[in-house]
Amino acid sequence: MERECNAQAYNIADRKSHRFEKAVPILAELGVWMIDQYPQVLPKSPIGQALAYSIKRWNKLCAYAQTGHLLPDNNPIENSIRPIALGRKNHLFAGSHEAARRSAMLYSLLGTCKMHKVDPVKWLQDVLSRIAGYPVNRIKELLPHNWKLEQS
Repeated sequence: MERECNAQAYNIADRKSHRFEKAVPILAELGVWMIDQYPQVLPKSPIGQALAYSIKRWNKLCAYAQTGHLLPDNNPIENSIRPIALGRKNHLFAGSHEAARRSAMLYSLLGTCKMHKVDPVKWLQDVLSRIAGYPVNRIKELLPHNWKLEQS
């Protein structure tokens, strides 16, 4: 259903209408099925735990279907934080607490570049060439989202 919405480039109102028509009935049926199945499984089994988790949070899990702007999964967010999660062990060996803080700042700045569709190489080249003589009270102008506005 979501692929169809994406393929048709639905706006928020169309996506909401499509979800209400297609997803809500399926979700309602699935919710009833889970409640019916739960007493028939062992509560500590993997399916029992999955059903208990889902039933307890069912209204929240289905909330996306009442809107056109929420996503039914968190894959984009998980993909964006994957490098941090994969590198977490390596970050324990940054050398010092200060080095780890500097790495975190750099990751944040590069993540901001990505979020605002700023070329990080161009941004870094420009900012590093200007920052030494830049007024401290205007340093926020060099942040990726502000820098992008300046480049326009």
